[in-house]
Amino acid sequence: MPKIVIFGSGKGSNARRLLDFFQHHPSIQVAALVSNKPRRGFLDISYDYRINLEIVKGPELADPKWIAHLRLMYRPDLLVLAGYLQQIPPALIEAFPGKIINLHPALLPDFGGKGMYGHHVHEAVLRSGATQSGITIHKVDEEYDRGEILFQAECPVLPDDTVERLAERIHALEHAHLPVVVEKLLGYGN
Repeated sequence: MPKIVIFGSGKGSNARRLLDFFQHHPSIQVAALVSNKPRRGFLDISYDYRINLEIVKGPELADPKWIAHLRLMYRPDLLVLAGYLQQIPPALIEAFPGKIINLHPALLPDFGGKGMYGHHVHEAVLRSGATQSGITIHKVDEEYDRGEILFQAECPVLPDDTVERLAERIHALEHAHLPVVVEKLLGYGN
């Protein structure tokens, strides 16, 4: 049975959506959560779904012992970055070549790179005068938001949009598409 490990730094709405989607999936299992911050969001999700939560900060992601632990303990087929705000070190990328994906809240290659996450992305989109925004799911490489694009979905940027209203539409796209893309990457779904 293919397994995924979800990485996140924030409240975890995308992690919760993935867990809801795969909770009773006949072929795919969420093996664990990984966060760099011991915040209530991921702690609550871990408790609610009775799933292991690993708190791993910065340099620890590159530690060969931790990578071996991740590999042996959870045996993931895919690592899903869903609101994870740290750069993935080369050692982890090398350990899981082509098996790490990221969800970005804009249409890459625009509005990507270091510091471009959450409200910062939406503020930049609104300042730019763009008429479209959306989400991008891409493979992770050594540069922020530069890996191979696997999927994009768009939504309009409305003339009276605020950061909060745009973020709501982006979250709706994330919740609708991320589980389906993960399922397809693992060879299931339509």
